[in-house]
Amino acid sequence: MSVAELLATHSSAELTEWIAYEQITGTIGQARDDLLMAVLAATVSNANRGKGRKAKITDFLPKWDRAAGRPRMDWTEMLAAVKTMNRSMGGRDLTKEGQSDGADSGRAPRRARDQQR
Repeated sequence: MSVAELLATHSSAELTEWIAYEQITGTIGQARDDLLMAVLAATVSNANRGKGRKAKITDFLPKWDRAAGRPRMDWTEMLAAVKTMNRSMGGRDLTKEGQSDGADSGRAPRRARDQQR
């Protein structure tokens, strides 16, 4: 559901009630599912583990926003990172320049079929 659809089908009062409900009962939706699955995984892990360090729930919680606290990259740094990943996976650079010197104009890569014309 898009934000426009949500606003068209739900009043401000109803959305406010859902926010209050979540603040009282805890997270709802996917964040709650992650927490419940982490509890289950920690329980199973601890039941099947020998003596020693017990697993914590946080050991099994996904960390979705790992970029928090890091400075944002500009587009040239992002492009360089993508080119590095592409090379490490054996990919080819199909941009017009095709140079690894960072002198890319920022245009999207051309497909091989476009270069055959």
